[in-house]
Amino acid sequence: MRSRNFAPGQAFLSLVFLIGAIVLMIGVFLAFISSAFIDTGYGFQSSSNAEAAATSGAEDAMLQLVRNANFSSTGYSVSAASSTATVVVTQGSPSSGFITVLSTATVSNRIKKVQVILSLNASTSQASVVSWQEVQ
Repeated sequence: MRSRNFAPGQAFLSLVFLIGAIVLMIGVFLAFISSAFIDTGYGFQSSSNAEAAATSGAEDAMLQLVRNANFSSTGYSVSAASSTATVVVTQGSPSSGFITVLSTATVSNRIKKVQVILSLNASTSQASVVSWQEVQ
């Protein structure tokens, strides 16, 4: 007889544990989802900042080339807001009469590279953009 009095209590305790486990799993799931959304938003912002810094580096290199058509560099830094881009300017690449500018910026492990290929007119020292692209 005594076991019959405890049977409803045991069933209720099992139900409480089951509901508690379900609530705990939902809470953990929501924590992971919110963490993923926050990381995605922060990653997008970091990626955009890195792209802006790389673009600024490429534009700075073109400004240097306007001032001096023979400008070349194995790597110099350009600060853009809170980011820094490393810029490499190579004369005669991919072939004679062309200049390749490669600007690389890293923000929070997000790396962006912008490559600009310019055509250089030897008689006028005028550079024209042939290609502007983001590279991997």
